[in-house]
Amino acid sequence: MAQEQKGIDAAHRRVIFASSLGTVFEWYDFYLYGSLVTIITKKFFSGMNDTTAFLFALLAFAAGFFVRPFGALVFGRLGDLVGRKHTFLITIVIMGASTALVGCLPTYETAGVIAPIIFIVLRLLQGLALGGQYGGAATYIAEHAPPGRRGLYTSWIQTTATLGFFLSLLVILACRVSMSPEQFDLWGWRLPFLLSIVLLVISAYIRLQLQESPVFQEMKAAGKLSKAPLTESFAKWSNLKIVLLALFGATAGQAVVWYGGQFYALLFLEKTLQVDPTRAQLVMAAALLLATPFFVVFGALSDRIGRKRIILTGCLLAALTYFPIFNAITQFANPALDAAVKASPVVVIADPAECSFQFDPIGKKQFTTGCDLFKGALARMGVSYKNEAAKPGELARVRIGENTFVTVQAQAPDASRDLTAAQYKALQDEVAAPLKAKLAEAGYPAKADMAAFNYPVVILLLTLLVIYVTMVYGPIAAWLVELFPVQIRYTSMSLPYHIGNGWFGGFLPVTSFAIVAATGNIYNGLWYPIVVAAVTVVIGALFLRETKDSPA
Repeated sequence: MAQEQKGIDAAHRRVIFASSLGTVFEWYDFYLYGSLVTIITKKFFSGMNDTTAFLFALLAFAAGFFVRPFGALVFGRLGDLVGRKHTFLITIVIMGASTALVGCLPTYETAGVIAPIIFIVLRLLQGLALGGQYGGAATYIAEHAPPGRRGLYTSWIQTTATLGFFLSLLVILACRVSMSPEQFDLWGWRLPFLLSIVLLVISAYIRLQLQESPVFQEMKAAGKLSKAPLTESFAKWSNLKIVLLALFGATAGQAVVWYGGQFYALLFLEKTLQVDPTRAQLVMAAALLLATPFFVVFGALSDRIGRKRIILTGCLLAALTYFPIFNAITQFANPALDAAVKASPVVVIADPAECSFQFDPIGKKQFTTGCDLFKGALARMGVSYKNEAAKPGELARVRIGENTFVTVQAQAPDASRDLTAAQYKALQDEVAAPLKAKLAEAGYPAKADMAAFNYPVVILLLTLLVIYVTMVYGPIAAWLVELFPVQIRYTSMSLPYHIGNGWFGGFLPVTSFAIVAATGNIYNGLWYPIVVAAVTVVIGALFLRETKDSPA
């Protein structure tokens, strides 16, 4: 890898550095939310019950991903019409400003419902900006790269998402250790968002020094620019077919492996295994530090053996090994929980008619049957359970090992008897408190014992997950750029990338959480990334071409 770097001349190093550094800052802005989702839940969605608030916070996170394809259309068209440089300069200004404003927002407690509304609007602006950012930066670097080196050149920008995530974790950790938990919870959480103002100034200054892509300048001088990038990209079947194949045969699988190996792994540690958030972020930061160089390794390797082979192998490895890896993370991060599940398995016994699918995107539903109260409490505590049907009309109950705990008579679901938020919370606590005590008697820990936390093994397992990320993500920019013609490249590659990453990847946390809550198994949420990655392997292998020898 050192020899490859030495072969990059000074002008190209400046292009790669400027594009990549600006993109690091954009990803930093975007991922602050994911890293602080627990705090965000309390600050902006505190008017809901705990489960619904967390689910709603995840959906607000996903909202930023939902609009990314629309940003790809708007800014992709602009990039193919007026140029790569000016377009991704605009996106970084929108990104940095909207993130900094989050640090100034009033909370739900002080401003009421207007606080989460404004917060979600800012998330949407972030998503739109990011939707236009990636295609511009990837295209810009690829169009500066000499033939046979695009994998190496673009792999540097592939490191930026992980480096931005890493930077966000470091800043959050620095804030946490420099003040008391009470101070961080009260006002310190705002500092990482406000830092975006400084990063915005630096990024904008760096990008202003860049010149337009030489390939774009040549097309412009020759009068070959596309006059209708959207029409040429999506109204012509020859190109639309490639867009669809790139989505299902490349970016969908890449996205779920990317988010599964980083964000979902962090959420799994914090929310499911109840690991101390600071320690969870530290071990994830360590894994990112160890694995990030592999983005460049696999990017450079793709110039020799091909993009397709490396990306699809990463998807296949993730699909085959996610279950054993996450099982091992549980054993070494919270061994007491793993032991309790094996020694005293939990079973929810209830009339199926009383059990709901507890997915509440608008935070208005109340789950008040005994079955729903039990399942909601167990899901919040990260406890796996099995389902067993009771006779119609029987009270819901929980069996922990050989002991059975019977709930109080819960309110029947009736829209005319809605509870206030306080009454609903009291009803939840009425079931959760004795249930928690019974679980403790059976050996279930309320929190992970950090003295029993096996740091080396957990870091090794997380590093393996991130190496899968580097396999699928390192070569993806070069593959997408080479799949599409130059004059509509920005528009064409941006849409499948951002539908894959914005929708398939961005909705991974909330989808997996809902699956876990419905089935009772803390590992069942992994079926979502596994199935998507497997589909990508099949479609990509059968229908997408290798592009490493493409001339332009």
